Amino acid sequence: MKFASFNVNSVKARLPRLNDWLKSSNPDVICLQELKCEDHNFPFEAMLDLGYNCAVFGQKTYNGVAILSKYKIEEVIKGLPTINNDSEIDQQSRYIEAVISIEGEVFRVASIYVPNGGSSELQENQPIDQTLKFKYKMAFFDKLKNHLQKISQYDEMQIFAGDFNVACETIDIYDPQKFVNQILFHPQERQKFRQILNLGLIDSFRSKNPQAQAFSWWDYRGNSYANNKGARIDYILTSPNVCDRILEANIEEKNIRDQEKPSDHAPVSIIIE
Repeated sequence: MKFASFNVNSVKARLPRLNDWLKSSNPDVICLQELKCEDHNFPFEAMLDLGYNCAVFGQKTYNGVAILSKYKIEEVIKGLPTINNDSEIDQQSRYIEAVISIEGEVFRVASIYVPNGGSSELQENQPIDQTLKFKYKMAFFDKLKNHLQKISQYDEMQIFAGDFNVACETIDIYDPQKFVNQILFHPQERQKFRQILNLGLIDSFRSKNPQAQAFSWWDYRGNSYANNKGARIDYILTSPNVCDRILEANIEEKNIRDQEKPSDHAPVSIIIE
């Protein structure tokens, strides 16, 4: 079975690339991020033609997440509860979760789009961690950790995938010194991400490729992809019972990032026995 995650950076703009990749890569379950469309504008028909059921949590212009599956999708949850009031749902479409039964096994899958945390309104000499957008990112990580901690008690296979907008270790970014105290590599971001890993979740790519420096995102600017100035910010996190069965964990860079009008992200995937 193959599970994948892909930040498409506009499903409308990237639909030809997405279709081509789905046909060539043929994943069984896919988590999508940055749809940048409302639910009614999602290409349900095109996905159905490729054999995928869809659960979508869209938003006009920004954000948006989805789960596509060749199998039936059940128990869909849209959005994260807040820490202090579980009935209050985050207004931004950044989290969708579902249960998928595959050959008698229950998988809980979530597609996650963590806020970037950067701010165009940063004042001169103002620390990034004092901006509202950075604080929102930290709060989102807290909500995510709180929710994953609750559901980690369930007896099922768990896969939490998406764009986490953080490079966890120095090997995960092309120039660690340049990004010290910057977005994607700020110590507070990395600490929050490690707290999620400390719930018992496993970074599937790093578990299978412990020494590999490979990236999943390259800025459109500065010829970053051609110069391989990127970061690994897209992850498939799994419960230990899934990790034990992983045969491969890959970044499918060449399948899509070289194409015309690509996303700034490459898909990431795992194959389990």
